Amino acid sequence: MRLILAEDSTLLREGLTRLLAEEGHEVVAGVGDAKALLAAVAADPPDVVVADVRMPPTHTDEGLRAALEIRRRHPGVGVLMLSQYVEKRYATELLTSDTQGVGYLLKDRVAHVEEFLDALDRVGAGGAAFDPEVVRQLLARTTHPLATLTARERDVLSHMAEGHTNASIATRLHVSLSAVEKHVNAIFDKLNLPRDGGYSRRVLAVLRYLGS
Repeated sequence: MRLILAEDSTLLREGLTRLLAEEGHEVVAGVGDAKALLAAVAADPPDVVVADVRMPPTHTDEGLRAALEIRRRHPGVGVLMLSQYVEKRYATELLTSDTQGVGYLLKDRVAHVEEFLDALDRVGAGGAAFDPEVVRQLLARTTHPLATLTARERDVLSHMAEGHTNASIATRLHVSLSAVEKHVNAIFDKLNLPRDGGYSRRVLAVLRYLGS
């Protein structure tokens, strides 16, 4: 395959270039920022772009936004993103727009050479290659918050909906009052309920439960 590498770490970029050359691939360009990546693809579209999510100047999501732009301008170019974390907003857009020739791997996966090369081959062939952890985090983001509660937390919330106090819930579930309080706080956090704002978080949690 003909590849373009976009990685601001010169050491990693050169290492990947050597690895890919040994596997018979041609790295037609190696760049260190998103602007140079877009220019290189426009000048000579490769089969696949391998790009870091975070690149200069802000080291936030430049690489991922460049990848989305490449998908719009050059739909035939595969894109394999590498990252040390999951950038959920743009990753979701990338993965849901068109999963043909798209991949997203955490950088830890690159250390497993066979897995990395297999993902690259799949993307180059028009398939998809998503890191299991990326998929897990994106699915968690789209899941209703109540689905993230443990069985015990749901028991506590159901008793809250019935109007029981923490002390009453502790008695009914045969647990300590402090355990119930920990479960209640976990419920508030998982439902992203504000700590202030003039509303009772307990009431808001019950309303979420009853509306589910």
